[in-house]
Order: sequence, then structure tokens, then C-alpha cells
Amino acid sequence: MPRCAIYARFSSDRQSQTSADDQVADCRARAEREGWEVVQVYADLAISGASNKRPGMTSMLADAAAGSFDIVLAEALDRIARNQADIATIYQRLVFADVRIETLSEGHVNELHIGLKGTMGALFLKDLGEKIRRGQRGTVSRGRIPGGLCYGYDVVRELNEKGELEAGRRRINPDQAAVVVRIITEYVAGRSPKLIAHGLNLDGIPSARAVNGVRMPSSATRRE
Repeated sequence: MPRCAIYARFSSDRQSQTSADDQVADCRARAEREGWEVVQVYADLAISGASNKRPGMTSMLADAAAGSFDIVLAEALDRIARNQADIATIYQRLVFADVRIETLSEGHVNELHIGLKGTMGALFLKDLGEKIRRGQRGTVSRGRIPGGLCYGYDVVRELNEKGELEAGRRRINPDQAAVVVRIITEYVAGRSPKLIAHGLNLDGIPSARAVNGVRMPSSATRRE
């Protein structure tokens, strides 16, 4: 019985764990129909396919080189990678390890898929980047913030005339603003960032991460 490894990935924090779970469930069903034994599942959650720093992918390639399985099964080739160079490299490493790629969308993946899909994935990323930048420019032109929450501000949750939540609205947080003014004033006066951070710690002022609800180890809460 051929040994099969399943790889799942989703790239956006707007998606959820269920996206990867659904990919794995569909792949398991395919493996069962084909008579393949699923020996391992690898997943990279909320990581772009354009990134080559994916723990799940790294582990999968290492296990493939060790001869742990015969097939890599994914929902589609763009789940494995979108970057044209990365998908070619991954394909070559798997072929060298005598492991073939199967996907629910493309079936058995060969060199033709790598060339065409790699190009399509690269074009998709370029187009996506342009759309994101265009959207950010439009957000700024409307007097809104296109990014996440910065220290010193609070999110304003208000509905627009259509009854939809309007994103990108902020108001100054008076307490945090006082800290920002203090930091700038001390820096202009010649204090180093390390001394400023030390003073903030002595006064028990929480870091931006602590304010946003992220618990940090004691060694990581020092501002240096």
C-alpha cells in the first residue's frame, strides 16, 4: 500500500483552523478511495504560500528525504506553494526523494503543472499585492487607517450609512498618548531608548503587547 503524506495550508488570518481541517478531510477521503495509507499530516496555518519559512513544509521535505512516504497529497498545487521558484524547488526535492505529488485539483503533478501553475501563482501574488496596495491607498484617501492597531489609539467601531462596520477608524487613547509624549520628550532630551524603556518598566507601564492582551514571558517584557 503506497504511503501518503497530506499537506494543508491557509494563508490568511481571516480564515480559520476549519479551512485546514476541511483540506485534510477531503484529502483523507481521496487517499481512502485510492487505497493509500495516510502516515502523516503536515500543516502551515495562516502562512502565505509565497513564504519559504514554513515549519510544516520544512518537516515534510525532511521526512520525504528520509523515505517516510511515497506520495504528497494536497488540495491544490497552490496550497504547496505560490512562489514560482519555491514550487520548482519543492518539486525537485520530492522527485529526488522518489516522492510524487498528487492534488485534488490537478491530479498527478508533473513538470508541465509546475511550469504553468508556478507562473499562474506568481501572477496571482503580483495581482493580489497590487489590489491590496490600491485598497490601502483608497482607505488612506478616506481618512482611515489601512493597518492594524497602533499603540496610542483605540479602535472606533461605528456603522456607516449602509449599516456596515466601518474599518480603519481610530481615536486617541489619552493614557497611552501620555506615554508616547513622554517617550518622545525623553528621547529629544538625549535619553537612550534603553534608558527610556528602563524608566517605563520601573513605573510599571505595560508594553504595547501587554495592552493588546498578549501575555509575554517576563524576560520578553523588558523593553530594550
